[in-house]
Amino acid sequence: MHPISNITTEDSGLISYLFRRYCNNPLYTIAAPFVYLAFILIQSIRLNVLLNDLRMYNSSSFTVAMSYVLLSAILPQWAFLSVAVVANSLVIWIFIYLSKLYNSPQPKTTLFNTGLLVGLAFLSYHPTIILIAVAFFALAVVRPFVLSEWFVLLLGILMPVYLILSFLYLTDRMYLSLELIPRLKFNMPFNHTDIWLWVKFIGILLMLLIGLQYWSTQSGRMVIQIRKNWGVMVVMILLTLPIPFVFNNGGLDSAVLWIVPLSAFLGNAYTYPKKALLPNILFFFSVALIIHTNWLMCK
Repeated sequence: MHPISNITTEDSGLISYLFRRYCNNPLYTIAAPFVYLAFILIQSIRLNVLLNDLRMYNSSSFTVAMSYVLLSAILPQWAFLSVAVVANSLVIWIFIYLSKLYNSPQPKTTLFNTGLLVGLAFLSYHPTIILIAVAFFALAVVRPFVLSEWFVLLLGILMPVYLILSFLYLTDRMYLSLELIPRLKFNMPFNHTDIWLWVKFIGILLMLLIGLQYWSTQSGRMVIQIRKNWGVMVVMILLTLPIPFVFNNGGLDSAVLWIVPLSAFLGNAYTYPKKALLPNILFFFSVALIIHTNWLMCK
């Protein structure tokens, strides 16, 4: 009924420029909540199907999709259509390509396509520049070192940047090239006196730790390929954690990038316990946080 107003700035990437251009349109206000729900549901189901296809759990279930939906509603900054929500689709797409590296019959083609997606994601939303490090880490652990493959990945990453710079040069607008550079600024993206926000952050951290504990107990039974895929997820969550604190104008809405690896690990906490007590506690604890968040937004 009362969608949260978009606070995205133009220097966050190409998608943020489109958001700023159209967010004042009355149709945007009407459509944004439904588009947001569509993005969350499609992303959650796509990630769930992907992890099941990769056999990252002992049994197939929809716990990852459920975790994704629950996490997306815990913080008010995650509960509206933003550039970061759209960028999560690219994050999932990149992980799909990274998971194909181990058995790919044409690794250089896969690497080049992965690089294209990483470059496109970075241009679309600047905080996703951390995916460059994730892509190179995945290449290092999944495949034996071949220098040409590293250059192919780098070439794929640089290709979208080269095309954008060429377009700006041909249209005599090279001054806009500065907008492609992420602006770093160490900051605290939230009020440190907000007790409930700290409660929600601590709750998310506890759920992550529980998921990591169950993952660690199961990792010894996994085949090498699945272990390496989980290794990529670990690096992804470690590198995305500082995003709200180091990118200028990132804010807590940029922290929605955490949800992809978070929901993957939280899926362990819902899948592996032999008794339903712990999953029920985690579920109703998440629901309680979501009710509080919605109560604050409705006040």
